Amino acid sequence: MAAVVVQRRNHPVRLLVLGDSLTFHGPRGPLPADHPRLWPNVCAAALGGRAELAAGFGWTARDAWWALTGDPRVWSLLPRTDVLVLAVGHMDTLPSPLPTFWRQGLRYLRPDRVRRRARAAYRVLQPVLARLLGGYPVALPPHLTVRYLDDSVRAVHALEPGIRVVGMTPSVHSAPAYAGVHTGRAAAERALRGWAGRTGVPLLDVPALVGEHVRSRRGNPDGMHWGWEAHELVGNAMAELVRAVAVGHPGRPET
Repeated sequence: MAAVVVQRRNHPVRLLVLGDSLTFHGPRGPLPADHPRLWPNVCAAALGGRAELAAGFGWTARDAWWALTGDPRVWSLLPRTDVLVLAVGHMDTLPSPLPTFWRQGLRYLRPDRVRRRARAAYRVLQPVLARLLGGYPVALPPHLTVRYLDDSVRAVHALEPGIRVVGMTPSVHSAPAYAGVHTGRAAAERALRGWAGRTGVPLLDVPALVGEHVRSRRGNPDGMHWGWEAHELVGNAMAELVRAVAVGHPGRPET
C-alpha cells in the first residue's frame, strides 16, 4: 500500500540522489551503486520506485553543485526526476587540517613513491592535527555548505520546477582517522536547519537514526560509514520523508 501512495499519475516516484560515500559504503567498504542494501535503493524499493545515484568519496555540498553544473549524466536524469535527494553536508563538517586542494592534490604527486609517502604522512598527521586544532578548519564552512545547497535548489527549480527536494542533517562519526573529533558538526546543523526553514526543504534527521549505531561501532570499522542496520533505517526513513513531500504533487509524464 505504501508504494501505491507515492505513485504519481503515470509512474512510480523517481529519485536522484547526490551524495558522498555514505550512500555507497557498506560495512566492509564501497559497493556498486545498484547494491540493493544501500540506503538509496532501500528507499526506492520502499516507494516502489527507482533511484539514480551520483556520488563520490568525500563529496561536500560543493561537489554536489559541481555535479549538477558539470556532469552531463546528471543533466540527462533531471527531466526524469521527481525527487532530488541532497545527501551531502556530512563530509563538510569533518576536520580538514590541510586545505582541500592540497589534500586532493596528493593523488597527482609523482613519482609513485613520493605520492605513497605523502599519503602515509597525511594519514599520520590528520588525527594529530584534528585534535590539536580542535576540529577546525572544517572541509567546508557552514555558510558555504548552505550557499552551494541553495544554489543547487535554485538551479534545479529553474530547469525543472516540478522536482521536489529533500536534504539531510550531518551524520556523526567516531573515526580514528579524525581522532573522534567532530566539533564542527553542531554549527553545520544549525546552518542547515536555518536554511531549510527559509527554503521549505525538508531534512532527514540522520544522527537520530544512526547515532547509536555509529558510536557503538556496529557499522564499518572505520567509524565513519554505516552497517546494513543503519542503511535500512535511513532508507526507510527517507522513504517516509519522500512520501510526505510527493503526495499531492502531480507526476511528470513518462519520457
